[in-house]
Amino acid sequence: MSSLIQLEKREHTAIVTINNPPANTWTKASLDALEATIADLNADKNIYALVLTGQGEKFFSAGADLKTFADGDVGNASEMAMAFGRAFDALSQFRGVSIAAINGYAMGGGLECALACDLRIAEEHAQMALPEAKVGLLPCAGGTQNLPWLVGEGWAKRMILCGERIKADRAERIGLVEEVVPAGEALEKALALAALASQQSPSSVARCKTLVMSARDGRSHRDGWRMERELFVELFSTEDQREGVNAFLEKRAPEWKNR
Repeated sequence: MSSLIQLEKREHTAIVTINNPPANTWTKASLDALEATIADLNADKNIYALVLTGQGEKFFSAGADLKTFADGDVGNASEMAMAFGRAFDALSQFRGVSIAAINGYAMGGGLECALACDLRIAEEHAQMALPEAKVGLLPCAGGTQNLPWLVGEGWAKRMILCGERIKADRAERIGLVEEVVPAGEALEKALALAALASQQSPSSVARCKTLVMSARDGRSHRDGWRMERELFVELFSTEDQREGVNAFLEKRAPEWKNR
């Protein structure tokens, strides 16, 4: 694995750290490493949750290094756009719960990375922006699609079309992050949420996540209800369903198998 993406496993939680100081910028190598890391974690049945954070105390991630695009090479731009898309799509499709611990600036592709997670915890000094249009670019890794879903069209346009940078407290008010914590505490809070998620049946969580995410696809309510019933019945083919119900009836903690 590339040293640009660090991985630590604690019980049922994987801690993934963007490690490209000083600003934890994304490169083709780090994006490929993130994609590969997610694939490995999906194959590890003992991992139920993922916490993503940035190395250091100032930056979650400042996005792509603009030097990458200085020569205006179309082939290079296409390669990077595809790498961003593959990596952050893999993150959004992680079968468990993903939580971004935003420990500082999250700019451009850095914010898009956080947007690809299920939940976001920000430290009080964090700032967030999608400033690509200021330099003749645009968000190409989910920013124009995920941000409006979370904060509404108006705030998405303020951040993308006007380049407005927002602080953590406002990010919480508009629904961009779920909680703001003091400096240095985002990882701890994210790990606490991951621990809660790990108490849930991983088989159930994966299917619940599929249903919640499917609401973004323009599917009708009736179709969503149909999917709920189908996936509910599908759970009865898993070991976790039997374990969960019997553990409750026997008044003991369940032992999940993730199968």
